Formats: sequence, structure tokens, C-alpha cells
Amino acid sequence: MVSQKVDGCKLLNFASELDDSTLQQAKETASMPFVHPHVALMPDAHFGKGSSVGTVIPTIDAVIPAAVGVDIGCGMIAARMDFTTDELAGRDLAALRRSIESAIPMSKGSYNTSTEHFSFTAKRIALLEKLAGDAEVDLTHSPNWRLQLGSLGGGNHFIELCLDEQERVWLFLHSGSRGVGNKIAQRHIKVAQKLCKQWWIKLPNPDLAYLAQGTPEFGRYLRELKWAQRFALENRAEMMDRFRRAFAHWMGCDPDRADELEVDRVNAHHNYTAKENHGGRDVWVTRKGAIDAHEGVRGLIPGSMGTRSYVVRGKGSPSALCSAPHGAGRRYSRNKARELFTADDLAQRMQGIEYRHGDAWVDEIPDAYKPIDAVMADAAELVTVEHQLRQILNVKGE
Repeated sequence: MVSQKVDGCKLLNFASELDDSTLQQAKETASMPFVHPHVALMPDAHFGKGSSVGTVIPTIDAVIPAAVGVDIGCGMIAARMDFTTDELAGRDLAALRRSIESAIPMSKGSYNTSTEHFSFTAKRIALLEKLAGDAEVDLTHSPNWRLQLGSLGGGNHFIELCLDEQERVWLFLHSGSRGVGNKIAQRHIKVAQKLCKQWWIKLPNPDLAYLAQGTPEFGRYLRELKWAQRFALENRAEMMDRFRRAFAHWMGCDPDRADELEVDRVNAHHNYTAKENHGGRDVWVTRKGAIDAHEGVRGLIPGSMGTRSYVVRGKGSPSALCSAPHGAGRRYSRNKARELFTADDLAQRMQGIEYRHGDAWVDEIPDAYKPIDAVMADAAELVTVEHQLRQILNVKGE
């Protein structure tokens, strides 16, 4: 879809399907005086907390913590393995699913019982400890953050075994900075709201409260934000290494040499802030439910549960602020989806895919999301598709 300028607003829309509440929310975000050159609404945009999910927000000398969101650094990771579908024939997918569920804690609030289950975990913890110390990141609110490393979470976070257009095997998963990132975000959202109230700043809504560059509060947020983004990146890598071990064992290979079976990997955020140059100015770009699509940059766009996903490469579209969608984007809220669909409906959509049956995932049914084909058609000017993935196994927390 060619971008459409929204009259009277510094707002460009790339979504062919867009409801009024999402558009109004995006207009409020675009009205902030420090937005430059404009806000970009991605093809998967939908209503969210603070600002619409699927929004790219470039700001001069300010950052809006609630626009970044509470799942700082949430994103995707994919790894292609040196196997094809023929080599999976006859193997028990349910056994692999159970092995993944044993290696990686699922669901909200579910963490590891120890940091010593896997040899590679200690190195990541040591790195994160050093980064936190160097940046003076206060983690007293999350004394168990180390046990959160390598845990999936619930909601729309997932793990999948996929096949691409050449029948090659991919490991694929979606997660972020877990409880520790949430605590960091919540603290700074409250600080921003307190300061805007103290400074008598009128806002379209409280969740657009911002921190101004040059203040101690801004500096502290950026340091802790950067750490949480790194935690999310390492969290995905940790889970992928565990997934890779489980897959290797399932294939009858040595789990300790699982790294030798991997031939490609992409690990990318879709909830984060970074310093970039757009419209001739250095700005803080917040991508809330959007990926970096600078020319040549690789990214991942997942479909909904039971649909296709994509490995892509950015085209560097200036009007899209070098960004692209992060997924299918919700069409119905979780509560509405549960009113409209049942576990039987989900089972029908998931035919041929191994997953844990039940009604806990009804709100994740593909019907609750925009069609991924429509989203990708809208994103044709933003990314080039490298690989198209179809899932054969799905693992989710409740």
C-alpha cells in the first residue's frame, strides 16, 4: 500500500485496514510538538496502551516511555538448521513439544528454578551483570531477574518449528524482556507522568507523558532502556540455544554440538528506541510493534498462530522511517476473541500443526488477527521477502 497522509496531522498511514480508535490514538501521538518529521502507522497497526501498536514515533530531544511500552525489547529470533522436511519424517512432534516445554519456562510469571541447567547461561548473566553495573542500572525491583533469562512468557509469545519455501527447517520464537523489563518500564512511565504534571504540561492522554533530553530522568531511562533491550536480545538467544539443543536431541544428534547444525540466525527487536537520522534531524525513533527496515537490514515478521511468517530484508523507505510491520496485528481484543471463538474453532484452524490443545489460547486464534497476506501486501514497498515460513509445531504459554 502506498502511504496516505492523514489530513491536518504529521501522520502517514500504511495500513489498508485501520479502525477509528487506532487512527485517533495515532493522531494524538502525532500531535506531540517534538515529533519530527512524522509518525508512521505500519500495516499491522491496532489500538494499544499509550500509543497504537504498529507505530513508529520519531522525536526530537524527548522519549515517551509508555510508547516504547512495558515489554521493552520484545522481538523475534529465527535460526535455520541444516535439515529438510524429509529428515523429519516419522518423528514424533509431540515429543519435541514436550522437550521444549521442559527446557523453557512458559507463561506469565514462570521462571527458571536455577541458572545452572545449561552451560551457556552463565556467560550471558555475567555480561548482563557487567552492563548493569557499568550503566548503574537499578535492578533492586527484580531480584530474580537472572531466573527470568531464558523464559518465554504468555500472551502472544511463542516458539515454533517451521519449514520454508525450500522445505528447510527453521526454529522461530517471539519474546521480550520479561518481568524485569516491565518493572523498568513501569517505573519510568510513572516518573514521566509525575514530571509532566509537575511542569503543568497538558497531554492528549497521560500515557503520552515524556522525558526531556538533558534531564537526569531522561539519562537514567535511556541507560535502563538500553539494558532491558539487551536483556531481551539475550533472552531470545538463550531460549534459541535451548530450543536448538532440544531439536538436536530429537533428531538423534549430540546436543552439545547443536551449534554445528545451525546455518543462519536473525535476532531483532520490535519494541524499542534508538537514535537515528530522519527528515534531516537526529531523532529518537520509537518502534512500538515495528521493525528496523533500513536498506539491507534483515528482520522477522510473524503471522498469527496457524499462519505463515516471513524472513525479510529492509528497503529503507524514508516515508516509513525505515520501518516495517512486526506481525499480523490484532483485529479483535482478547476478550472479544473469546466471545467470538472456541477451542474447537482453534483446533480447526490448527489442523496439521502440533500444539497443546485447550481453551487457554483461543484469544490467539488467527481470526483475532489481521490476515498476514494483507499486511505483507501493504508492506511490499517496505521490505523484500527472503523466506516464507509455515509452522508445523507451536508452543505457547498461558
